[in-house]
Amino acid sequence: MKTQDTPFVGGPLDGRVLPVLLGITGHPPKTYRVPVPDPAGGPDTVLVYRRVDAGRGGFMQQLWKYEYAPDAAPGRGPKWPWSGPRRQSATPPERPPSPDE
Repeated sequence: MKTQDTPFVGGPLDGRVLPVLLGITGHPPKTYRVPVPDPAGGPDTVLVYRRVDAGRGGFMQQLWKYEYAPDAAPGRGPKWPWSGPRRQSATPPERPPSPDE
């Protein structure tokens, strides 16, 4: 897998540069979630960072950085079309009786 060293801005990871896995398009994910375990044994805290443009580097190479988004919801992952609410099956409309009947 290919990685790209990506800087983090704001929040607890401010100033760090971490290798981030790139997707099949060659871009890092739009959001980066970092689970932080609770020392008291409670539920993990999830830090959310959003990908933003950081300019160009070299020949046609897009550079990215992650900015801390404290108000963002941790989310559950990608939203697939088939994971939405179930639709009720459509019943065919009633047809008026034809004159032949």
